[in-house]
Amino acid sequence: MPVFGLIDGNSFYCSAERAFAPELRGNPLVVLSNNDGCAIARTAEAKALGIKMGEPWHLAQRRPECKAVEWRSSNYPLYGDMSRRMYEVLTTNVPQVEPYSIDEMFLDLTGLPELETFCRRLRDEVRRLTKIQTCVGIGPSKTIAKLANRIAKDDFTLRGVCDLRDEAARTTWYEELPVSLVWGIGSKTVEKLNRLGISSIADFVGLEPERVRELLTVTGARVQAELRGQSCLPLTLMPPPRQAIAVTRSFGRVVTSWGELREAVAAFATRAAEKLRGEGLEAGHLAVFAHTNPHNGDAWYSGSRAARIEPTADTLALIGEAVRLLRAAWRPGYRYFKAGVMLGELIPARQQGAMFATRDVDKSARAMAALDAVNARFGRGTLRPAAMGFFQSWAGRQARHSPRYTTRAEEMLVAKAF
Repeated sequence: MPVFGLIDGNSFYCSAERAFAPELRGNPLVVLSNNDGCAIARTAEAKALGIKMGEPWHLAQRRPECKAVEWRSSNYPLYGDMSRRMYEVLTTNVPQVEPYSIDEMFLDLTGLPELETFCRRLRDEVRRLTKIQTCVGIGPSKTIAKLANRIAKDDFTLRGVCDLRDEAARTTWYEELPVSLVWGIGSKTVEKLNRLGISSIADFVGLEPERVRELLTVTGARVQAELRGQSCLPLTLMPPPRQAIAVTRSFGRVVTSWGELREAVAAFATRAAEKLRGEGLEAGHLAVFAHTNPHNGDAWYSGSRAARIEPTADTLALIGEAVRLLRAAWRPGYRYFKAGVMLGELIPARQQGAMFATRDVDKSARAMAALDAVNARFGRGTLRPAAMGFFQSWAGRQARHSPRYTTRAEEMLVAKAF
């Protein structure tokens, strides 16, 4: 019988911030979304003060009980690299690892002895090497392992590891827990089940499979089978092919000039091109949008344009296409609040040029390889197209952005003798 584990970082973004700032440990801390807008990660201490996920920070920080809360602007380069380090620790100790999100990874624990002891040691190793606190759920299916992980987070007596391989143990928990905690059952489905008197996981598991399939189609039937201990979702070591890439941002202040909006879209196209090349892909479809803020009383306008393009991952080519489309969507006189670039029809990068290609594919590949090599060595943005501009006054607010401790040499911590 297969055995799965799910390990995830507790308040991962906050844990990554604390890893290099010991003074934050033990204090309430939140990490904010782009533009320092809403809380997207909270430590246990911050949650205890009533700060909700997604709560606007400008409102939360006015409450007297939140005056002592530390906050940081989101630092995605740091979080991504900490996730990579966590993955490397896991792959060194576990036969197979499947990343599920930046802070969650499924583990193949089949055949490993003394699993609870092993998982506690694994947590200690992740903590020692990455400074990230984690919890581990264990079960005969992915759905059970994810549920066990949730229990391990909420029940401190379990000391970070919950093992639900035993059917009797699962039955006890199923009777106590609401069906809303099950991975794969969304809020609309919960409402539907509640109207039928199905509120606990035990209620859901006890339904006839035919009834579940009738109510929730084959997806719901698979979730029920997983909760009954039947593995329907094997470990996937190869991620599914990406269908699209999007780079969208809210501006730090409203943008009213064509020049600034063009620079912003060029910057977004540049980042999208980097993502394409990082995954060995090319895009055959490009879309651009820009809109005003619907919540501040400004006149509403949302403009977008899209087109099929010659498949490419060339930064300059994508900037040219994006600006061309933006020009058609642009309307003067508006206060633009957000814009973005979206790439679709992704295909593996060509090894040679197409028969009727309008650009030299080999020359483009060499130029992009040189661009990526410089930026990989000296940091993203060291070498960049002039179309992006230099001052980027439209960029999002990041009033408390921590250093990129692990990816920028000039921002690394320096040990000093006293």
